[in-house]
Amino acid sequence: MVIGSYIAGFCARGHRIIVEVDGDTHAGDGAHDERRTAWLAVQGFRVIRFNNADVMSNLDGVLAAIGVALGATSHPSPLLAGERERIA
Repeated sequence: MVIGSYIAGFCARGHRIIVEVDGDTHAGDGAHDERRTAWLAVQGFRVIRFNNADVMSNLDGVLAAIGVALGATSHPSPLLAGERERIA
């Protein structure tokens, strides 16, 4: 998803969360990532970041962290109780 001049790897737009998976190309470019994350935060997004090794060796932990992040944010238009039950 394109947001401003940035491309978000994975975005839960309704929750305003961006999930980034960083490969070797991100090594040594922390300043760019920090500027990008700061700009996205001003736009109302929270960026959570994982590296490739985390995803490959600890996918359950990555998914749990994403789940926690999603649960910690409020959805702008909450589902009705019946819709929640159908999804769960």
